[in-house]
Amino acid sequence: MTLKNFLKKIKLSERTISAVLGVLVVFVTGVLLFNFFQSRGEVDFLNGEEAVTDQDQAERIVPVMLPATHRVNQGENLWRIAEEYYGSGYNWVDIAWENRLANADFLLVDQELIIPDVAIRQPEEDLVTGSEPRVNTYTVQEGDSLWKIAIAVYGDGYQWTKIYQNNEAEIGTNPNLINQGTVLLMP
Repeated sequence: MTLKNFLKKIKLSERTISAVLGVLVVFVTGVLLFNFFQSRGEVDFLNGEEAVTDQDQAERIVPVMLPATHRVNQGENLWRIAEEYYGSGYNWVDIAWENRLANADFLLVDQELIIPDVAIRQPEEDLVTGSEPRVNTYTVQEGDSLWKIAIAVYGDGYQWTKIYQNNEAEIGTNPNLINQGTVLLMP
């Protein structure tokens, strides 16, 4: 068969070729979507299970004695790890704080994280400004700021002013300069 005859044959069956290519595109798209959702763990088409709801996730959480150590797996982030241990993704800040992570978005596979024993955080809209502190005193660590301490203690960075006002004698006139080792009283 010559090239001319082959091209002539393709020209005659252009509708058929277009239909076959269209079906192939739909099939490939379906396979890609199937793999995407199955890898995210939201839908298990083979077992007929539906997406896991937040309530289902909360019911599946197994109590773990804290503090604990967690080895990071492929595809995990601090939010998912916090959900696993606390039932609330909002505790990701506690994990980042405890492990002194410079960039909370960057985790290495097999990296070991300390999961601290802290109260379960709620979404910000549920937080009551001026809520009770988690501790009565706080010893300043290297790299601390009043904002970071307020987040760790109250779950609200804007509470730094209360900490400063209560500890002005220990801090001095500049709230941006706090010395490592200073013991602050939480109002």
